[in-house]
Parts: sequence; structure tokens; C-alpha cells
Amino acid sequence: MGRLQTNSSAAETHCVGCGARDWTVCSSLTDDELSVLEGIRLGHRDYRAGADFLRQGEPQREVLTLLEGWAMRYCLLENGSRQIIDFCLPGAFIGFQPDGESPKGYAAQAITDIKVCALPQKGLMDMMRQTPNMAIRLACIGYRDQMAMARHLANVGRRRARGRVSNLLMELFVRVRMRSEAAASEAILLPLTQELIGDALGLTSVHVNRTLRGLREDKIVSLKGGTLRILDPDRLAEEAGFEDGVDVLESFS
Repeated sequence: MGRLQTNSSAAETHCVGCGARDWTVCSSLTDDELSVLEGIRLGHRDYRAGADFLRQGEPQREVLTLLEGWAMRYCLLENGSRQIIDFCLPGAFIGFQPDGESPKGYAAQAITDIKVCALPQKGLMDMMRQTPNMAIRLACIGYRDQMAMARHLANVGRRRARGRVSNLLMELFVRVRMRSEAAASEAILLPLTQELIGDALGLTSVHVNRTLRGLREDKIVSLKGGTLRILDPDRLAEEAGFEDGVDVLESFS
């Protein structure tokens, strides 16, 4: 699973002060409930970019909350090809399933260096039985993920390459901006290679390169050096299949 460092509990941020808390299953908990959660957590872990921290087909007895960095969930097909099913940002809840002994249907890999918070599946399930707000919050996260998967399937299955790429760039731009306290900007850091974009959209790297070049030449977006810059938000929304900015924001809330 790549190089892994487990930090000491003394060096870790308390759950109350967690910067990713608003986006996690923990957001609905009181300070007392957070103290209970802190008592069962297994600690923070650091994974280097490129490390697989969940493996497809293996049991998953832990749930991981992404605290820092970017990760992805993906499936390996019988022919060895890879389908990326989701790009994970801080706050993502990765690996949950009611039965921790069942084989995982997907793998997860760090795109950048990441930090995660690990919780035991069994301890989490026990706590949810005693904390209805936590169970409701998890159901809301599950619904949000289900809607994201439906959008992703429609994007890959029914749009041309230009629409697929535009839709993904708009989605990631909005998701990053919604999690950022920085002032509004037309640019975000986007640590994705053309290969990763292609594996998410069912396109070759060559096709992604050609599509990005066309969007750049039409002065819609620029993706260079890990920075995505939106040059014409209205045209990008149109290419992506969104009616307006409000539609975009509501889609990912």
C-alpha cells in the first residue's frame, strides 16, 4: 500500500477542531458525541501520492475520512484497464459498508500526499445505533454520493468528449471552491494528469489532450502546471450541460 506513517495521538487534531468536519459524517455530532468518536478512532495516517490505501476484492474493516489532499476511487476491469469512479476531496468518507468482511468493490489511491482519519467499521456501526443524527447524516452522504454517481454515468455515457471534459472540470471547480475559504477566484489547483482525466471519462490521453487544447484555443479554460483557470464561466457551463451557475452550485451541495 505504499509508504505509510501513523502519527501519534498526541500530535493529532482533536475531532472538535477538525478542518474537514463540516463535510464528514461527524458534522451533526455534539461535542460530547465527538468525544466518544475520538475515543474509538484508530488514528491519523499519511499516504504518499500513488499509494493504494484500499484494495479491490479485499475486506475493509476500517472507514477512512480524507482530511488533506486528493484521492480517487477506481475499479480494475478483467482486461487490466482502470475506471476511475470518483475523485475524493477533503471530507470524503471512504470505505464504509455495513459488513466489514465483504470484499470491497473498488480500490482507492492517493493522487497527492494525503492524510486520513481511520475509524473501525464495527465501532462506527455501534455508535450510529446510539446516535440517530449520525446515522441520518450518513444516509445524506450516501444519497449525495448516489446522485454524483448518476451524474457521472450520464456524463460518460451520453456526452461527447468535449462535454465530458467540460462537465468534469466544472464539477471539480465547484467542489474545490465550496470547500475553500479563500476569496473567489477563476483558478484552482487541480492535481490531475490527462491520463487520470481520461480514465475517469473513458477517453484516451490523446483525446483528452486534444479536447483541452480546443477548450483553451476557444478561451474557455486553461489547465497548465496543475492549475485550472476558468476563462469563460458561462461558456464552460454551457459546454458542461448546466443552465447557469445556480444550477451548478445546487447540483453539488
